[in-house]
Amino acid sequence: MNRLPNRAELMDRKEPDGSLPRKIGRWYRTHRRRLPWRETKDPYKIWVSEVMLQQTTVNAVIPYYVRWLELFPDIQALARAPLRRVLKAWEGLGYYQRARNLHQAARTICRKHGGSIPAEFEEFIALPGVGPYIAAAVLSLAFDKPYPVLDANVRRVGMRLYGFQGKANARADAVLLARIRGIFPVENGADFNQALMELGALICRPKNPGCLLCPVQSFCRAYQSGEQEVIPAPKSRSFQQIETVVGIISDQGKYLIQQRPAQGLLAGLWEFPGGKREKGETLREALRREIKEELGVEVRRERLLLKLRHAYTRFQVELFVFECELDRSPLPRSPNRRWVGLRALKRYPFPSGSAQIVRFLEDRDSEKQKRVSVGP
Repeated sequence: MNRLPNRAELMDRKEPDGSLPRKIGRWYRTHRRRLPWRETKDPYKIWVSEVMLQQTTVNAVIPYYVRWLELFPDIQALARAPLRRVLKAWEGLGYYQRARNLHQAARTICRKHGGSIPAEFEEFIALPGVGPYIAAAVLSLAFDKPYPVLDANVRRVGMRLYGFQGKANARADAVLLARIRGIFPVENGADFNQALMELGALICRPKNPGCLLCPVQSFCRAYQSGEQEVIPAPKSRSFQQIETVVGIISDQGKYLIQQRPAQGLLAGLWEFPGGKREKGETLREALRREIKEELGVEVRRERLLLKLRHAYTRFQVELFVFECELDRSPLPRSPNRRWVGLRALKRYPFPSGSAQIVRFLEDRDSEKQKRVSVGP
């Protein structure tokens, strides 16, 4: 159960004096990482980085961020781009709704705000996909607005600093934001936000925090009580285990792919036909049922090609990939189904499992080409 300070305790506690933000600021100026989105005040570029960094590590984001800005250098370029190209640029980052929201927000900005990102909180937070954290971060870092941010790193720093026991939740967030506002500097608020986030990323880590190197160790209630390893309490996270079967169907050098529905999990992405293995089915039975349900045809012959593992959202998936021959062709026509050559597959956005299959097919084709060039 969370142990949050009540109103009387908040009134009794003496807030850390102004030396806390000064110490964090000095540490940040010396130890901060040079990250591409910290070299700009462009609200679009900062916004893109903050959306990418949700649920993703800094090292994973950097190449995507650089590539994204090459493809969509400003809000107008993003608004003009077709959604498929946007999703392809996002491929591998996961949580694709983030990309869809960015794209929709860019179009809204160009339509309603003349292509200029709003600098006012109420207007900015009304955009698709913009919540309190994104709004505070972009307005603070790009426009120097006095909004404290509360991401996972800042939350962890704050809970340890003020000794909030238990799991993070909305009540804890509300109290933390009030405490941070109480020490938020009048000037350089953007640097203070960055400093708190950096402190959480480099020193006040979830496991094995570097307390001996922390610039505000003397203010930290968790360190003083020896509870820094258990604050905040870890979230319980369970994954559903799923087995899926996928059919690789080719015809004259082209592969059959289909588009997922416009709503729901992995909406709008492309994939190879297949689906979940039901209880009691063999893999081949599952494959034949899925192909019949999705394509309306029977599988004549199948061969296990490879097995993959990947995870997304709340699922851990074991993917069994079969090369298939069908009983008849052509297939019934569908606007969400296409025959695509190997090179052209690169233009389609796939979930991570299907993207791994595409890379396997590319590698296999490359090996075939090498053998042909070498000869017998």
